[in-house]
Amino acid sequence: MPIITSIAIYFVVWWFMLFTVLPWGVKGQYEDGGVVKGTEPGAPSKPVMKKKMIQNSVLSLVVWAIIMVIIKFDLITIDNIPFFPDFVPKDI
Repeated sequence: MPIITSIAIYFVVWWFMLFTVLPWGVKGQYEDGGVVKGTEPGAPSKPVMKKKMIQNSVLSLVVWAIIMVIIKFDLITIDNIPFFPDFVPKDI
């Protein structure tokens, strides 16, 4: 697989995982009792974005590695997906 394709897959996985990691351990301002005037009460009181970016990058690397192993060793192919039609003609 070309390196550009691998980087593109990591980029997509990173963005997908970002929305998974963002809510981890977040407490809203209303939960801490310190709602800042003019802000949404559900907004995080301490977002700790640096920590979340590190967590996201590590988790994305693990998921990306699993995807690369699946692709490299053909563990899942189109033939394994039952609802896909058979694209190979029968007379060959």
